[in-house]
Amino acid sequence: MDPCPFVRLIVESLALKLPTVSKPAGPGVHPSTTPCFCTFQLEDHASSTQTAPLPIATPSSSDPSPPASLTETASAISANPVVFSLDPAALQKLSGKPASLVVSVYAGRTGSTCGFSAGRLLGRVRVELSLEAAPARAMVMQSGWVSVGRGCRSAARLHLVVRSEPDPRFVFQFGGEPECSPVVYQIQENGGGHSGCLRQPVFSCRFSADRRRNTRSRSLPSNSSNNSIIKGWFGCLGSERNHRRRDKRKGWTVTIHDLSGSPVAAASMITPFVPSPGSDRVSRSNPGAWLILRATGFSGSTANWKPWGRLEAWRERGPVNTLGYRFELVTDSGPTDRVPIAESSLSVRKGGQFSIDPSVAGDVVSRSEPFVGGFVMGSTVNGEGKVSKPTVQVGLHHVSCMADVALFIALAAAVDLSMDACQLFAKKLRRELCQDQQEYSL
Repeated sequence: MDPCPFVRLIVESLALKLPTVSKPAGPGVHPSTTPCFCTFQLEDHASSTQTAPLPIATPSSSDPSPPASLTETASAISANPVVFSLDPAALQKLSGKPASLVVSVYAGRTGSTCGFSAGRLLGRVRVELSLEAAPARAMVMQSGWVSVGRGCRSAARLHLVVRSEPDPRFVFQFGGEPECSPVVYQIQENGGGHSGCLRQPVFSCRFSADRRRNTRSRSLPSNSSNNSIIKGWFGCLGSERNHRRRDKRKGWTVTIHDLSGSPVAAASMITPFVPSPGSDRVSRSNPGAWLILRATGFSGSTANWKPWGRLEAWRERGPVNTLGYRFELVTDSGPTDRVPIAESSLSVRKGGQFSIDPSVAGDVVSRSEPFVGGFVMGSTVNGEGKVSKPTVQVGLHHVSCMADVALFIALAAAVDLSMDACQLFAKKLRRELCQDQQEYSL
């Protein structure tokens, strides 16, 4: 099982040195008190533009080299770097010709007013990139101060470090929607520098939607119904609810099997997705939940399961429809001892990317978790009502065997199915999500 060559392009240690002015523009107005920010764009690359705040540096001398204290302060303020993830296709495109990172520096606040940018452009910096050897070794492409805009002794100066590091990942794709019990393929490069990729089956999924089971056992994989330990976990993590008769979003299970047919991981709905009182949506205060399970062996023909993670999902209120989620790791200490890992939201209309990445701001809510060393996993999620065949990426350093991959595949399936489980209760579920294979009105 060979990984694909990904590269992380990292921009960090940001600081801005503004020119000295003899007279302020007005009472209380001075460049050092003006908020500044910058945007980053890879030329000829389809990735979205990223934005970061710029701390202002005020050294006591005109020496352009950064004092040690300034460098440390800049690193502390911009502790969360700007990260671009370059997949094999992007690397091939950017390595075949001169590439550069364009940094645009603005004075003012981010956002726009009446359709125009609220910030005033101070200038741009272009950093030349050399990515041919980046998949094999770490590289530093810029470190230090550069002038912003036209070269001038009084011009603003930007301090930044631009570096790259190899980030090999395993890539997988569901052959169909998770509720259709698809095969999961590993995606690999087609070798020899040719375009295209190889698809190799590595797992199969089995989806079930048994809404007749009771709360504590309904989501257990069928071959573990006698596992009393897991039943206890389900009793603690999911509670019986007096949900409305119209609720049908319970009992969903996705079991991941290896090529021999043995179950290796599962995602089981432990708490029903039900509408909050007086509403037709799953609320943040009353979310549905999944338990991600690892198969630890067999007792006769029955699989033994161990809880690994817990995923909660809900429908956020506000002007933009989003799916909120929270993922936690379950420890050996008990069902109430959980480690927060990721909490964010996805657009209901457009979908997005579920990710676990400790180095990216906003993705991780706890730094004390066992996932260290950069990117952990990411999976694509399509918007509500769209056909979704999730693509899953898993960092090389977080995989010791195929059973580890299966856990992330189960988690990706749970996130994808949560988009359906959290749709408004005035809408119809797709027939694949109903055990009787018939559409019904809720």
